[in-house]
Amino acid sequence: MDPVTQSGDSLEMIFDAEIQGDVQKILQPSTENNAKFQELKQFLLEWINKELKQEHIVVKSLEEDLFDGLILHHLLQKIGQIKLDVEEITLTASNQRRKLGVILAAVSECLELEESQLKWNMSLIHNKDLLATLHLLVALANHFQPDLPLPSNVSVEVIVVEPTRNGMKTGKAIEVITSSRDEDATPKKDAFDQLFDLNPDKIKDVIQVMVHFVNKQLVNLSLTVTDLDTQFADGVILLLLIGQLEGYFLNLGTFYLTPKAPEERLHNVTLALDLLTDGGVLHNPVDPTEIVNGDLKTTLRVLYSLFLKHKNS
Repeated sequence: MDPVTQSGDSLEMIFDAEIQGDVQKILQPSTENNAKFQELKQFLLEWINKELKQEHIVVKSLEEDLFDGLILHHLLQKIGQIKLDVEEITLTASNQRRKLGVILAAVSECLELEESQLKWNMSLIHNKDLLATLHLLVALANHFQPDLPLPSNVSVEVIVVEPTRNGMKTGKAIEVITSSRDEDATPKKDAFDQLFDLNPDKIKDVIQVMVHFVNKQLVNLSLTVTDLDTQFADGVILLLLIGQLEGYFLNLGTFYLTPKAPEERLHNVTLALDLLTDGGVLHNPVDPTEIVNGDLKTTLRVLYSLFLKHKNS
C-alpha cells in the first residue's frame, strides 16, 4: 500500500492540498520510532510547561494543545514580553484562526521573516500539523532563547504532496527541524565575560553593588555577606536569599543547613538553581559545580539575575 493512503489524516491533508494548491509535507508513520524526533517533542513540551508554570498552564500534547492560539499567546508574552490585543479564550474556529493570524504576524515581525521563509502558517497550526508546530516552536526558541540546548540534528522523512495540472505528485524527502550544534564552538560571551575580559577594573564596583543588594535582603536574618565567591559556595545563603526574595518557605529537611561534604554543598546549590529556573529568574543553564568551586563570575551571574528582578524591592 502506498504510504500516502495509510491514514485518514493523511488523506484529509492531501485533499486540503489539492484545494489550496499548496505543497504539503506529511510525517511518515515511522516517525514514532525516531528517537531524536521524540526527544525534541518532549524537550519542547517541558520547555513550554516550565515557561508557563507560574500561569498554571500545563501542555500535554503539542499536537492537540497549541492549535487555538491560547498557549502560543501566553508563550509569546512570556519569552518575548510581547503584548497582543487578542481575545484570551476563543471558542469558534473563525475566532481561533483570527487570533492565530495576529499571533503569527507578530512572530514574523519579531523574527523578521518573509512569508516565503515560513515553514508554518495559520491553517497548518490550526489544523494541528505537528511538523509546522515544531518548526514554529524551534524558531521561537532559537530567537528568544538562543542558548536553549535544543536537541540537535533532528530530521525526519516526510511525504511531499504537490498538486500539478496532471494530478497529485507525491515523493519522499528529508525535513530538517534542528540543525547541528557545534560542540567545539566558542560559547557566546555575555556581559560578565566581557566585564572580566575587557573591564577587570570594574569588577570591584559590580561586587560592591551585589554585596549591598544581598545584605539589604538578609538584614532580617542577621546575616552579612562580605565574600561572594566563598560564602555562596555551600548554597545555604543563596537558598536563604531566594527564600526572602521569591517568598519560598524552605523546609529544613530539603537542604543541608551546615553542609560539610562536597555532595551536600552541591545538593544545596543545585536546589537553589532549580528554584531560580522554575521561578523564571534564570533563563540559561548554570553549572552548580562552578558555584561550589567558588567561581566568582558564575556566582555574580546568578546574583545579578536576582538583582534584575528585585532591585526595586
